Amino acid sequence: MSKKIYVGNLSYDTDESSLGEIFSEFGNVESVRIITNRDTGTSKGFGFVEMAEEEEANAAIAGLNEKEIEGRKIVVSEAREKQDRRRGGFGGGGGRSHNGGDRSFGRSQRRY
Repeated sequence: MSKKIYVGNLSYDTDESSLGEIFSEFGNVESVRIITNRDTGTSKGFGFVEMAEEEEANAAIAGLNEKEIEGRKIVVSEAREKQDRRRGGFGGGGGRSHNGGDRSFGRSQRRY
């Protein structure tokens, strides 16, 4: 069963082929994806590697985490599921209305 690996703190010069070569020392690499800025196309400094076997992926994580690659100490860990970043409702805010009204709730009338 394949396993997806998160790779962080990558050099902005690291490309997918060189990252794949590094991980291939530990086993069969199924895919490599470096995340890029959608406007500029430049690397965001992190990516994902998917390896064919869980044992090989675990060996890669253990062998490469905090290893220096292209002048940077990379972070390698098991990838987590992407969290839903959508926000519900009508764009945030709160439950407070700022349209006046009686807010005394039994307190004396104070003016600030």
